[in-house]
Amino acid sequence: QVQFVESGGGLVEPGGSLRLSCTGSGFIFRDYSLNWYRRAPGKERELVTSMTGRNELTYIVDSAKDRFSVSRDNANNIMYLDMRSLKPEDTAVYYCKTAYSGPDFNSWGQGTQVTVSS
Repeated sequence: QVQFVESGGGLVEPGGSLRLSCTGSGFIFRDYSLNWYRRAPGKERELVTSMTGRNELTYIVDSAKDRFSVSRDNANNIMYLDMRSLKPEDTAVYYCKTAYSGPDFNSWGQGTQVTVSS
């Protein structure tokens, strides 16, 4: 069963930093591109980053460029999202998932809440 568990969120002041973690299971982690998404209050879910199994960043949303970085530890089935210079508009629930959405890959984790506020 494909599963994702996100962690690392919290309350941070503007300008602060956080590291989010995503643990995947039930599939061959290194074989799949992985995405970070976020859903801000009252908005649609948004793709934030996409990274191949070989740690090639193929997408990052414009608002996160120069502030967010992604990395993967394929040996331990973990992907990270390092966020710095956080802004209130980064407030959202952050999710990870494979870029592939075929059968058995449609479930979402519970996400991790990031709140940027003074």
